[in-house]
Amino acid sequence: MMTILYEVGNKLYINLTNRCPCNCTFCIRQNGDGAYGSDSLWLEREPTADEVISAIENTDMSKYEEVVFCGYGEPMERPDDVAYIGRFIKDNFRIPVRLNTNGLGDKINERPTAELLEGAADIVSISLNQCSSEKYNAVTRPKWDDAFEAMIAFAADCKKYVPKVMFTVVDVIPPEDISRCKAVAMSLGIELRVRKYDG
Repeated sequence: MMTILYEVGNKLYINLTNRCPCNCTFCIRQNGDGAYGSDSLWLEREPTADEVISAIENTDMSKYEEVVFCGYGEPMERPDDVAYIGRFIKDNFRIPVRLNTNGLGDKINERPTAELLEGAADIVSISLNQCSSEKYNAVTRPKWDDAFEAMIAFAADCKKYVPKVMFTVVDVIPPEDISRCKAVAMSLGIELRVRKYDG
């Protein structure tokens, strides 16, 4: 049985893919096969968008205060499906939709992707991870040398289409780097959230 949807508190998470162009040093995938007590999030195959929607239709959505695209992979590996499913949720339930992303959707798909999120997501939470390209590459180990710049450009683009955009960093990086991350976020007019490492 594949885990397409899983609960964390009063939030419902969607596990769309296990693909990701990064190999972050602190990724929870290094330490197990689930998150926050979920069943295994490793997918035997990727669910179709309609399978995800069917799973949502068979779930009591009144229990949840938010739906989050965040599984054991990068949701923007499938940007059209994120948009399709997000709009379905927005059209049928009065629940905010958040996308947790590494911000590399444009690089992955070789086209602009932020515009697809209009009307499909209320919040986009982007993993900033570090304060410079060199430090970002060391921690995130992405496929591309210019991933940091692409992520920053995606974040700026998201502001045109999504009500709220935020950056996150995990508190495994030094305090001086977190300060520099705040400066990067501030320069773009984007809020920064510092997350506790829970690997």
